Amino acid sequence: MYRQPPEICFRLPQWLQAYSSQYQPTPGDRRKMRFVVGAARENIIQKTGGPFGAGVFNIETGELIALGVNLVTSENLSFLHAEMVAMAIAQRKFKQYNLSAQNLPTLELVTSTEPCAMCLGGIHWSGLKRVVSGARGADAEAIGFNEGPKPQNWQTALEQRGITVKTEVELALAQGVLQFYQKQQGPIYNA
Repeated sequence: MYRQPPEICFRLPQWLQAYSSQYQPTPGDRRKMRFVVGAARENIIQKTGGPFGAGVFNIETGELIALGVNLVTSENLSFLHAEMVAMAIAQRKFKQYNLSAQNLPTLELVTSTEPCAMCLGGIHWSGLKRVVSGARGADAEAIGFNEGPKPQNWQTALEQRGITVKTEVELALAQGVLQFYQKQQGPIYNA
């Protein structure tokens, strides 16, 4: 007989809280990117998931709202990309699915690699007002990941929805964490 699980939960890595507490608020893109790329690197070292990190930040103050890392392999859930985890944490923290609600600060997503097809969709509906990315989708594909059927003009698609996009911030550093993952022979988990 079929039984539906009563809930689906996932655990954040134990090291994530301590790492998050090291962040000092800043309005600059480069420092935030270095922070999320560092989280991606720590995720590899700790063997808690893939080579991707993302954070939701207050645009005006630079305050960290939520930090996510890729948990696909550690939690066995294909949708737990770093961006999706960061958005979910922010939504739970604010008890609000719409991250552009009037009572919230203006929020942005800083992600170590540009969003894949799934994360692009999540960003569209999240209410975030800005996306900053490091490595390119082609960089993730170069080590074996499949970014999915994403439009070539994904930046324009977001901007048409009122979401500002900035790409290739700390590009070499972000590419380096992907290459580090490849050297560590981390699993490429395309279905």
